[in-house]
Amino acid sequence: MQADGQEFRHIALSLDGGIATITFNRPEVRNAINDAMRVEFAAVLDRLANDDAARAVVLTGKGAGFCSGGDIAGMKERLAAPAGEIAFTGWQRQKRLHQAIAILRGMGKPTIAAVNGAAAGLGCDLALACDFIIASEAASFAMSFILRGLVPDGGGLYFLPRRVGLARAKELIFTGRRIAAQEALAIGLIDRLTSAERLLADAREWAKQLSGGSNVALALSKAILNKTFELDEEQVLALGREAQAICYTTAEHREAVSAFLNKK
Repeated sequence: MQADGQEFRHIALSLDGGIATITFNRPEVRNAINDAMRVEFAAVLDRLANDDAARAVVLTGKGAGFCSGGDIAGMKERLAAPAGEIAFTGWQRQKRLHQAIAILRGMGKPTIAAVNGAAAGLGCDLALACDFIIASEAASFAMSFILRGLVPDGGGLYFLPRRVGLARAKELIFTGRRIAAQEALAIGLIDRLTSAERLLADAREWAKQLSGGSNVALALSKAILNKTFELDEEQVLALGREAQAICYTTAEHREAVSAFLNKK
């Protein structure tokens, strides 16, 4: 597809009724992420973060898998580079990846991962970076980095303990074991479970419910909530005061108050 003059081969993007759907589009490799796909993903996220027409974002995968993680073929190519270049090029690649994750995590609108199949390694990290996760019964999850001699590099070290607790996060990361959708729901790794046939429809309906209120209040609330575990009570209250002062000035607040009073 084309967006803002740029052609995307590995990412599909649609917008319907205010709900944007990003689809990983390399089904032949279970949507493994190579360097080109990483660049496209960041560009799509940046576009949506600044597009008021997109009130919520659903992230999913084409075919049988959600995202099988980093492309192993790309890992082999990186290892073939001169030894003196591997670390720095890896640092640059990680920096680009983390910029994309920061956009996804910090986007001032609801984000939902609709996991249709295997979410492994980086794929699992990207699902965790969304606000919510809904999965089909065919989904599975694995923090498989350790099986490749790696550490989670897509935010899983931060996001996973906040979902399942520290001890369980350690167990999943240390073993790299695969868990089915039912176990993922039981331990709080995902929020909802549905059928494969209903997955996208349910995700989009949920996205509509989440994004139906004031976009200003939602964006400010999300920004504060994302920092809650790192701040003390007074810091959270202070951020809330500042956010509320902004909300007082919005047309949405004025219209809501007037509508309530007129109804009475």
